[in-house]
Amino acid sequence: MGLTLSYQFYDLPLQHPFTISRYTVSIQKTVVVCISDGEISGYGEATVNPYYHSTKERLSASLLKVKPIVEATTEMHPSELWPRLSSNIADDYFALCAVDIAYWDFYSRKHSKTMRSFWSRENDATPLTSYTIGIDSLAVMKHKIIEKPWPIYKIKLGTPNDLFIVESLRKITDAIFRIDANCAWNAQQTIDNARILKELNVEFIEQPLKAEDVDGMKRVRKHSVLPIIADEGCQREADVATCSEIFHGINIKLMKCGGITPALRMIENAKSKGLLLMAGCMTESTVGISGLCQIAPLLTYLDADGALLLKEDIATGVDFNFGQIVYSNDFGTGVKML
Repeated sequence: MGLTLSYQFYDLPLQHPFTISRYTVSIQKTVVVCISDGEISGYGEATVNPYYHSTKERLSASLLKVKPIVEATTEMHPSELWPRLSSNIADDYFALCAVDIAYWDFYSRKHSKTMRSFWSRENDATPLTSYTIGIDSLAVMKHKIIEKPWPIYKIKLGTPNDLFIVESLRKITDAIFRIDANCAWNAQQTIDNARILKELNVEFIEQPLKAEDVDGMKRVRKHSVLPIIADEGCQREADVATCSEIFHGINIKLMKCGGITPALRMIENAKSKGLLLMAGCMTESTVGISGLCQIAPLLTYLDADGALLLKEDIATGVDFNFGQIVYSNDFGTGVKML
Protein backbone atom coordinates (compact mmCIF):
# COMPACT_ATOMS: atom_id res chain seq x y z
CA MET A 1 0.00 0.00 0.00
CA GLY A 2 1.24 3.51 -0.85
CA LEU A 3 1.48 6.50 1.44
CA THR A 4 -1.39 8.80 2.32
CA LEU A 5 -1.18 12.34 3.68
CA SER A 6 -4.06 13.59 5.80
CA TYR A 7 -4.44 16.47 8.21
CA GLN A 8 -6.75 17.75 10.92
CA PHE A 9 -7.12 21.15 12.61
CA TYR A 10 -7.48 21.44 16.38
CA ASP A 11 -8.23 24.20 18.88
CA LEU A 12 -5.81 24.00 21.80
CA PRO A 13 -7.11 25.80 24.92
CA LEU A 14 -4.37 27.32 27.10
CA GLN A 15 -4.17 27.11 30.90
CA HIS A 16 -3.74 30.90 31.04
CA PRO A 17 -4.03 33.63 28.37
CA PHE A 18 -0.53 33.91 26.88
CA THR A 19 0.79 37.40 26.16
CA ILE A 20 3.98 38.58 24.50
CA SER A 21 4.86 42.10 23.33
CA ARG A 22 2.85 41.62 20.10
CA TYR A 23 -0.38 39.79 21.00
CA THR A 24 -2.39 37.65 23.44
CA VAL A 25 -3.78 34.19 22.72
CA SER A 26 -6.20 32.03 24.77
CA ILE A 27 -6.89 29.28 22.22
CA GLN A 28 -4.14 28.16 19.85
CA LYS A 29 -5.28 26.78 16.50
CA THR A 30 -3.02 24.11 15.05
CA VAL A 31 -2.90 21.47 12.32
CA VAL A 32 -1.58 17.91 12.69
CA VAL A 33 -0.34 16.15 9.56
CA CYS A 34 -0.37 12.35 9.37
CA ILE A 35 1.66 10.38 6.82
CA SER A 36 0.74 6.70 6.82
CA ASP A 37 1.12 3.48 4.85
CA GLY A 38 -1.90 1.97 6.59
CA GLU A 39 0.17 0.26 9.28
CA ILE A 40 2.73 2.85 10.37
CA SER A 41 1.89 6.54 10.83
CA GLY A 42 4.08 9.58 11.37
CA TYR A 43 2.90 12.92 12.76
CA GLY A 44 3.92 16.56 12.39
CA GLU A 45 2.39 19.88 13.48
CA ALA A 46 2.13 23.53 12.43
CA THR A 47 0.33 26.29 14.27
CA VAL A 48 -1.83 29.11 12.98
CA ASN A 49 0.19 32.27 13.61
CA PRO A 50 -0.85 35.67 12.23
CA TYR A 51 2.59 37.23 12.76
CA TYR A 52 4.09 34.71 10.33
CA HIS A 53 1.07 34.76 7.97
CA SER A 54 0.19 31.19 8.87
CA THR A 55 -3.59 30.78 8.48
CA LYS A 56 -5.89 27.75 8.25
CA GLU A 57 -6.59 28.59 4.61
CA ARG A 58 -2.93 28.91 3.70
CA LEU A 59 -1.92 25.76 5.55
CA SER A 60 -4.73 23.77 3.89
CA ALA A 61 -3.78 25.01 0.42
CA SER A 62 -0.12 24.14 0.96
CA LEU A 63 -0.84 20.67 2.34
CA LEU A 64 -3.14 19.86 -0.57
CA LYS A 65 -0.42 21.05 -2.94
CA VAL A 66 2.23 18.65 -1.59
CA LYS A 67 -0.14 15.74 -0.90
CA PRO A 68 0.49 14.14 -4.37
CA ILE A 69 4.27 14.50 -3.91
CA VAL A 70 4.22 12.72 -0.56
CA GLU A 71 1.85 10.03 -1.77
CA ALA A 72 4.13 9.27 -4.73
CA THR A 73 7.08 8.77 -2.37
CA THR A 74 8.39 5.28 -1.66
CA GLU A 75 11.61 4.69 0.31
CA MET A 76 13.02 8.20 -0.10
CA HIS A 77 15.17 9.62 2.71
CA PRO A 78 13.60 12.71 4.35
CA SER A 79 16.50 14.91 3.23
CA GLU A 80 15.71 13.97 -0.38
CA LEU A 81 11.99 14.67 -0.01
CA TRP A 82 12.40 18.15 1.53
CA PRO A 83 13.67 19.87 -1.67
CA ARG A 84 10.69 18.48 -3.59
CA LEU A 85 8.31 19.84 -0.98
CA SER A 86 10.00 23.23 -0.73
CA SER A 87 10.03 23.75 -4.49
CA ASN A 88 6.23 23.55 -4.42
CA ILE A 89 5.44 25.51 -1.24
CA ALA A 90 8.62 27.55 -0.83
CA ASP A 91 6.82 30.40 0.92
CA ASP A 92 4.98 28.31 3.55
CA TYR A 93 7.58 27.12 6.03
CA PHE A 94 5.00 26.20 8.67
CA ALA A 95 3.36 23.68 6.35
CA LEU A 96 6.80 22.47 5.23
CA CYS A 97 7.67 21.84 8.86
CA ALA A 98 4.55 19.78 9.57
CA VAL A 99 5.10 17.55 6.54
CA ASP A 100 8.86 17.20 7.05
CA ILE A 101 8.47 16.10 10.69
CA ALA A 102 5.58 13.78 9.86
CA TYR A 103 7.70 12.12 7.17
CA TRP A 104 10.78 11.90 9.44
CA ASP A 105 8.55 10.30 12.08
CA PHE A 106 7.13 7.81 9.57
CA TYR A 107 10.58 7.04 8.12
CA SER A 108 12.08 6.47 11.58
CA ARG A 109 9.25 4.17 12.67
CA LYS A 110 9.51 2.28 9.36
CA HIS A 111 13.18 1.62 10.15
CA SER A 112 12.42 0.76 13.82
CA LYS A 113 14.53 3.66 15.10
CA THR A 114 13.96 6.74 17.20
CA MET A 115 14.22 9.89 15.12
CA ARG A 116 17.10 11.32 17.16
CA SER A 117 19.18 8.17 16.61
CA PHE A 118 19.82 9.31 13.02
CA TRP A 119 22.11 12.10 14.33
CA SER A 120 22.85 11.32 17.99
CA ARG A 121 23.14 8.45 20.42
CA GLU A 122 20.07 7.37 22.38
CA ASN A 123 21.48 8.40 25.76
CA ASP A 124 23.27 11.63 24.80
CA ALA A 125 22.80 14.42 27.31
CA THR A 126 20.12 17.01 26.56
CA PRO A 127 19.66 20.54 27.93
CA LEU A 128 16.85 21.32 30.35
CA THR A 129 13.87 23.08 28.85
CA SER A 130 12.78 26.45 30.17
CA TYR A 131 9.17 27.21 31.16
CA THR A 132 7.73 30.45 29.78
CA ILE A 133 6.09 33.16 31.87
CA GLY A 134 4.09 35.40 29.53
CA ILE A 135 3.46 39.11 30.12
CA ASP A 136 0.73 39.65 32.71
CA SER A 137 0.10 41.47 35.95
CA LEU A 138 2.95 40.97 38.39
CA ALA A 139 0.66 39.01 40.72
CA VAL A 140 -0.27 36.58 37.95
CA MET A 141 3.35 36.17 36.82
CA LYS A 142 4.35 35.35 40.39
CA HIS A 143 1.46 32.92 40.71
CA LYS A 144 2.57 31.08 37.56
CA ILE A 145 6.06 30.59 39.01
CA ILE A 146 4.72 29.38 42.36
CA GLU A 147 2.23 27.11 40.55
CA LYS A 148 4.96 25.58 38.35
CA PRO A 149 8.29 25.11 40.16
CA TRP A 150 10.93 24.81 37.42
CA PRO A 151 14.74 25.10 37.14
CA ILE A 152 14.70 27.65 34.29
CA TYR A 153 12.11 30.30 33.45
CA LYS A 154 11.87 32.25 30.22
CA ILE A 155 10.38 35.64 31.11
CA LYS A 156 8.56 37.50 28.35
CA LEU A 157 9.14 41.26 28.55
CA GLY A 158 8.34 44.38 26.56
CA THR A 159 6.57 46.59 29.12
CA PRO A 160 7.40 49.95 30.75
CA ASN A 161 8.32 48.05 33.94
CA ASP A 162 10.57 45.27 32.66
CA LEU A 163 13.39 45.54 35.21
CA PHE A 164 10.96 45.88 38.12
CA ILE A 165 9.21 42.70 36.94
CA VAL A 166 12.45 40.70 36.90
CA GLU A 167 13.57 42.10 40.27
CA SER A 168 10.20 41.15 41.78
CA LEU A 169 10.18 37.63 40.33
CA ARG A 170 13.73 37.06 41.50
CA LYS A 171 12.52 37.45 45.11
CA ILE A 172 10.36 34.32 44.88
CA THR A 173 12.68 31.86 43.07
CA ASP A 174 16.37 31.02 42.67
CA ALA A 175 15.76 29.47 39.22
CA ILE A 176 17.75 30.62 36.20
CA PHE A 177 16.02 33.35 34.21
CA ARG A 178 16.15 33.85 30.45
CA ILE A 179 14.71 37.04 29.03
CA ASP A 180 12.77 37.33 25.75
CA ALA A 181 11.94 40.94 24.86
CA ASN A 182 10.35 40.00 21.49
CA CYS A 183 11.87 43.01 19.64
CA ALA A 184 10.53 45.54 22.21
CA TRP A 185 13.82 47.26 23.22
CA ASN A 186 16.36 49.50 21.52
CA ALA A 187 20.13 49.08 21.55
CA GLN A 188 20.94 51.35 24.51
CA GLN A 189 18.10 49.87 26.59
CA THR A 190 19.46 46.40 25.94
CA ILE A 191 23.02 47.32 26.89
CA ASP A 192 21.86 49.06 30.08
CA ASN A 193 19.35 46.35 31.01
CA ALA A 194 21.92 43.59 30.49
CA ARG A 195 24.14 44.96 33.26
CA ILE A 196 21.28 44.84 35.77
CA LEU A 197 19.86 41.55 34.53
CA LYS A 198 23.22 39.81 34.86
CA GLU A 199 23.17 40.62 38.58
CA LEU A 200 19.71 39.03 38.75
CA ASN A 201 21.01 35.65 37.47
CA VAL A 202 19.74 36.09 33.91
CA GLU A 203 21.49 33.68 31.53
CA PHE A 204 20.87 35.46 28.21
CA ILE A 205 18.59 37.87 26.36
CA GLU A 206 16.62 36.73 23.34
CA GLN A 207 15.87 39.06 20.39
CA PRO A 208 15.73 42.43 22.19
CA LEU A 209 15.77 44.51 18.98
CA LYS A 210 13.66 44.42 15.82
CA ALA A 211 15.05 41.93 13.32
CA GLU A 212 15.95 44.64 10.80
CA ASP A 213 18.00 46.71 13.30
CA VAL A 214 21.38 45.36 12.23
CA ASP A 215 23.39 48.43 13.28
CA GLY A 216 21.76 48.38 16.71
CA MET A 217 22.58 44.71 17.16
CA LYS A 218 26.22 45.31 16.25
CA ARG A 219 26.39 47.81 19.13
CA VAL A 220 24.62 45.42 21.47
CA ARG A 221 26.87 42.49 20.63
CA LYS A 222 29.95 44.61 21.28
CA HIS A 223 28.81 46.07 24.62
CA SER A 224 26.33 43.61 26.17
CA VAL A 225 27.54 41.76 29.26
CA LEU A 226 25.02 38.98 28.51
CA PRO A 227 24.84 36.73 25.44
CA ILE A 228 22.21 37.81 22.90
CA ILE A 229 20.30 35.08 21.05
CA ALA A 230 18.57 35.68 17.70
CA ASP A 231 14.94 34.61 17.31
CA GLU A 232 12.93 36.76 14.89
CA GLY A 233 16.32 37.62 13.33
CA CYS A 234 17.00 33.95 12.51
CA GLN A 235 14.21 32.27 10.59
CA ARG A 236 15.80 30.52 7.57
CA GLU A 237 19.06 28.79 6.78
CA ALA A 238 20.43 31.86 5.02
CA ASP A 239 20.03 33.90 8.24
CA VAL A 240 22.74 31.96 10.07
CA ALA A 241 25.56 33.78 8.26
CA THR A 242 24.12 37.22 9.09
CA CYS A 243 23.40 36.26 12.70
CA SER A 244 26.95 35.02 13.22
CA GLU A 245 28.13 38.62 12.83
CA ILE A 246 25.63 40.32 15.16
CA PHE A 247 24.46 37.73 17.74
CA HIS A 248 26.16 35.34 20.13
CA GLY A 249 23.74 32.53 19.29
CA ILE A 250 20.59 31.57 17.43
CA ASN A 251 17.20 30.15 18.35
CA ILE A 252 16.06 27.68 15.70
CA LYS A 253 12.31 27.22 15.44
CA LEU A 254 11.27 24.32 13.24
CA MET A 255 8.16 26.06 11.89
CA LYS A 256 10.15 29.11 10.85
CA CYS A 257 12.88 27.18 9.03
CA GLY A 258 10.72 24.42 7.53
CA GLY A 259 11.31 21.39 9.73
CA ILE A 260 13.97 18.99 10.97
CA THR A 261 15.83 18.69 7.65
CA PRO A 262 16.83 22.38 7.33
CA ALA A 263 17.29 22.66 11.12
CA LEU A 264 20.03 20.01 10.99
CA ARG A 265 21.83 22.01 8.30
CA MET A 266 21.44 25.21 10.36
CA ILE A 267 22.90 23.47 13.42
CA GLU A 268 25.94 22.27 11.49
CA ASN A 269 26.48 25.74 10.01
CA ALA A 270 26.03 27.51 13.35
CA LYS A 271 28.48 25.18 15.09
CA SER A 272 31.08 25.89 12.43
CA LYS A 273 30.71 29.60 13.25
CA GLY A 274 30.98 29.11 17.01
CA LEU A 275 27.40 30.20 17.76
CA LEU A 276 25.46 29.21 20.85
CA LEU A 277 22.61 26.92 19.80
CA MET A 278 19.06 27.02 21.05
CA ALA A 279 15.84 25.60 19.69
CA GLY A 280 12.43 26.92 20.63
CA CYS A 281 8.79 26.18 20.07
CA MET A 282 5.46 27.81 19.47
CA THR A 283 2.47 27.20 21.74
CA GLU A 284 1.86 23.75 20.29
CA SER A 285 0.83 20.26 21.28
CA THR A 286 3.00 17.28 22.21
CA VAL A 287 3.03 16.35 18.51
CA GLY A 288 5.27 19.28 17.61
CA ILE A 289 7.21 19.25 20.89
CA SER A 290 8.11 15.57 20.47
CA GLY A 291 9.54 16.39 17.04
CA LEU A 292 11.49 19.36 18.38
CA CYS A 293 13.04 17.36 21.22
CA GLN A 294 14.67 14.99 18.73
CA ILE A 295 17.33 17.63 18.01
CA ALA A 296 17.86 18.45 21.71
CA PRO A 297 21.14 16.46 22.00
CA LEU A 298 22.70 18.88 19.50
CA LEU A 299 21.80 22.05 21.43
CA THR A 300 23.15 24.38 24.12
CA TYR A 301 19.71 25.59 25.26
CA LEU A 302 16.14 24.36 24.84
CA ASP A 303 12.73 26.02 25.03
CA ALA A 304 10.24 23.20 24.51
CA ASP A 305 7.43 24.06 26.90
CA GLY A 306 4.66 24.66 24.33
CA ALA A 307 2.52 21.70 25.38
CA LEU A 308 3.04 22.45 29.09
CA LEU A 309 1.10 25.70 28.57
CA LEU A 310 -2.02 23.86 27.36
CA LYS A 311 -5.14 23.08 29.34
CA GLU A 312 -5.69 19.94 27.26
CA ASP A 313 -3.32 18.07 24.96
CA ILE A 314 -4.16 15.99 21.89
CA ALA A 315 -1.28 13.49 22.03
CA THR A 316 1.28 11.73 24.19
CA GLY A 317 4.99 11.44 23.45
CA VAL A 318 7.86 13.37 24.99
CA ASP A 319 7.29 14.44 28.61
CA PHE A 320 9.31 16.50 31.10
CA ASN A 321 10.50 15.92 34.65
CA PHE A 322 11.50 19.27 36.20
CA GLY A 323 12.87 20.45 32.87
CA GLN A 324 14.52 17.17 31.86
CA ILE A 325 13.27 15.51 28.67
CA VAL A 326 11.65 12.11 29.21
CA TYR A 327 11.56 10.39 25.83
CA SER A 328 8.93 7.84 24.87
CA ASN A 329 10.07 4.23 24.48
CA ASP A 330 8.46 4.13 21.02
CA PHE A 331 10.15 4.63 17.65
CA GLY A 332 10.07 7.86 15.66
CA THR A 333 9.11 10.79 17.87
CA GLY A 334 7.02 8.51 20.08
CA VAL A 335 3.82 10.43 19.42
CA LYS A 336 0.45 8.75 19.91
CA MET A 337 -2.71 10.71 19.21
CA LEU A 338 -5.30 10.70 21.98
